Amino acid sequence: MHRLILFDVDGTLLSTNGQAGEALGMALRETFGTAGPIEHYPWAGKTDPQIVFELLGRVGIPRADVQPRLSEVFDHYCDNLARRLSPANTRALAGVHALLHALRQRPDVAVGLLTGNIRRGADIKLTAAGLAGHFTIGAFGSDQEDRNRLVAVARERARALWGDEFSGTRTVVVGDAEPDIRCARAGGACAVSVASGKTTRETLAMLQPDVLLDSLASPLALLALIGPNG
Repeated sequence: MHRLILFDVDGTLLSTNGQAGEALGMALRETFGTAGPIEHYPWAGKTDPQIVFELLGRVGIPRADVQPRLSEVFDHYCDNLARRLSPANTRALAGVHALLHALRQRPDVAVGLLTGNIRRGADIKLTAAGLAGHFTIGAFGSDQEDRNRLVAVARERARALWGDEFSGTRTVVVGDAEPDIRCARAGGACAVSVASGKTTRETLAMLQPDVLLDSLASPLALLALIGPNG
């Protein structure tokens, strides 16, 4: 295969219109009695475990007290998420369906996920947005709290499935936030940024991704992902 293309979820593929944040806030209150300063929390690009530790840490709950109950938080979260999300409030972003369809026609590319979501949370969101079934492998926040380690996780899973290392810029990380660019750089991958989330185009441009798109509906999107020799 020519390339391994790894998509972020929130702000890149889909939007839950704030439902996911509310579901996590409920889960934190159900488990710890507080969601911390969630109203003004900067979510973009962070892993779910990182978010939980940071929110609770800001109200004085130490990591050592949170860690043993992390699975409890995420059980509540996913139950809340499954109840709240539906095609009525969760949507694929512009160009996503067409781009994923185009990629499925190409036997020379592998398509997966690289997301801060825990695996179950990502599955619930993708199903609600009508995007389930497009992604063969994934690297998730439930694999590593540090997003910068997720390229290596995805490559290992790709190697186990396809027998290919997808070294260097043969791996492409597609995301809408600054941590997506940093993650790609940490893994030696190609960074394709999409100004479809809450991070401005100007902010993304300052980190100099390999490609910067206004949205995945751009006529340049497919070429950006498969490369000029694809």
